[in-house]
Amino acid sequence: MSDPKKLTPATLAALLCARICHDLISPVSALGAALEVFDDDDNADMKEDAMDLIRVSSRQAADKLQFLRLAFGAGGSAPGVIGTQELRNLTEGMYGEGKASLRWKLQTDGLPKAPARLLLNLTMLAVQAIPRGGDLTIEATDQGGMSRLTLTAEGPKARLADAVVATLSGKAPDDGWDGRTVQPFYTGMIAREAKGRVEARIDGDRVVFTALIPSES
Repeated sequence: MSDPKKLTPATLAALLCARICHDLISPVSALGAALEVFDDDDNADMKEDAMDLIRVSSRQAADKLQFLRLAFGAGGSAPGVIGTQELRNLTEGMYGEGKASLRWKLQTDGLPKAPARLLLNLTMLAVQAIPRGGDLTIEATDQGGMSRLTLTAEGPKARLADAVVATLSGKAPDDGWDGRTVQPFYTGMIAREAKGRVEARIDGDRVVFTALIPSES
């Protein structure tokens, strides 16, 4: 029997793919439902609503794909700097209509690719930390050869699971790997491979994620 705590490359890839599918299933399913209306002549009076649903769902799917493409899919591409306005647009597209109110404190015009991907992944964790909504403040600086990120999620019933803290630091979860724990592990992996560090802490209704990572040359 295989060890559920052992994370092989194949398991990592499978779980990350499952996580991406989980984030995309809602708008894609809505598109399918809307198209079924057009195939049914008995629903002629609903076709205008179905078209509105297609417009909204296709935009949501495109926004999520663009966000996830950089968060999970740009690790092997050429190094470069991602403009902070682009990072902001990607994040607003992914979470702008959600329960969390995004507040930006960006003291740089751009971030190297590794810190940029780390920022997006930390944003995913921070949004999950305030499931009932609240305020998410995203801070980023890049100077002296180091990128510093601070994400503060504040809201009622803010939470930080022990498994997230453990996997973010590179440890295996007690109950084995799943889609819930693989993403924080991947987030920490980005920081560690770039010779940086990342950590999380909770203080009442506030969850704070911090990262310090060398800028790419």
